Amino acid sequence: MTLTNIAPTAELQALDAAHHMHPFTANGALGKKGARIITRAEGVRLTDSEGAELIDGMAGLWCVNIGYGRSELAEAAARQMRELPYYNTFFQTSHVPALQLAAKLAELAPGDLNHVFFAGSGSEANDTNLRMVRQYWALKGQPERCVVISRRNGYHGSTMGGGSLGGMAAMHAQGGLPIPGIVHIDQPYWYGEGGEMSPEDFGRARAQQLEEKILELGPETVAAFIAEPVQGAGGVIIPPESYWPEIQRIVDKYGILLIADEVITGFGRLGHWFGSQSYGIRPHIMTIAKGLSSGYQPIGGSIVCDEVAHVIGQDEFNHGYTYSGHPVAAAVALENLRILEEEGIIARVREETAPYLARAWASLGDHPLVGEAVSRGMMASLALTPDKASRARFAAEPGTAGYICREFSFGNNLVMRHVGDRMIIAPPLVITPTDIDELVTRARRTLDQTHAHLRAEGMLKAAA
Repeated sequence: MTLTNIAPTAELQALDAAHHMHPFTANGALGKKGARIITRAEGVRLTDSEGAELIDGMAGLWCVNIGYGRSELAEAAARQMRELPYYNTFFQTSHVPALQLAAKLAELAPGDLNHVFFAGSGSEANDTNLRMVRQYWALKGQPERCVVISRRNGYHGSTMGGGSLGGMAAMHAQGGLPIPGIVHIDQPYWYGEGGEMSPEDFGRARAQQLEEKILELGPETVAAFIAEPVQGAGGVIIPPESYWPEIQRIVDKYGILLIADEVITGFGRLGHWFGSQSYGIRPHIMTIAKGLSSGYQPIGGSIVCDEVAHVIGQDEFNHGYTYSGHPVAAAVALENLRILEEEGIIARVREETAPYLARAWASLGDHPLVGEAVSRGMMASLALTPDKASRARFAAEPGTAGYICREFSFGNNLVMRHVGDRMIIAPPLVITPTDIDELVTRARRTLDQTHAHLRAEGMLKAAA
């Protein structure tokens, strides 16, 4: 079967509906509506089966950091496939791409994060982290330290372990999540949950929930705290500046491990190699994936500090994946890191395009439908509201306004995602100021259409 698109869109949609089960989707409804079929991509733009060109405001799924169409990555994959298409790293063997990539990541990572355990995705890597921190404490003679603390509305993948570590209520409602030994504290979402507190006081108060939970459980039972530097799938929730310093103080005080989930924030999205560097935090483990290969190959992993790696290395760690450190994925990741480094993409984000996006995106804050327009690096969000002054939620079911906005956005050929009634973007890091101007123009048009629709339908009402 050829992969070239030679069929009419309706035929492709029918084939998709008949056989393809989409993630995080009501497949029955999508089958009736028909999926949008993406056929090509270049730079920051996608082309669909009808020939329409879209601005990809989400970099695929937060991952296409260097943009689409980089032939260097295709060539790296082809070279590696010809030389060594696959071998595992079980059975006391290794191969050049995996060991070179591990060495490069150790060079790039801050502090003493010098060791890498590879996985096929961020979900798998967080499953690894869960097992690793429990094994770490067991080897130190403290097996009772097995509880991991996470945050409500955080996202750490959709496997049983990753989905449990995350705090998504809709995910926990299916499949018996969370599994035992994982507890959650509140997120640092000032706009939606801060009330009359200042952002600084609210950030500190939300961080102090970690200490309260440790004391409630007993410090001798807590293994680790896991969190994203900036919450991604939760709605691009940017913590107040007071939040992370207080978290760092608490994990240091109680000697628990800190896991920074860098699946989204790693590899330049916040203007540094890792989001942890943007916030000055010192994790013991960092979860990586997505931007590691710019999405060109599935790969993830855990970057582990010297102490944890040393302890884990004292015994056989009965854990791993068939595709851990897959040679083709590793070769592509190495080429992706070379491009990020040699082309100065991350420095350009930090010094030029992220500040430009911040100014352009903030201009949307004057729209009557927008209560908050915020960004950090190449992540940004809009909070939709029927009442800007009170930061009110809509009377309608949460996410109704956001879904309407998303549909208008797709109609305007802008990929902008909705999380509840927040609209979010995370474009490729190679986006230019000209691209940003067009993205914001399409976003404003989308907001105008959404506002008019909600007003016409009598939906600009605040929740009681």
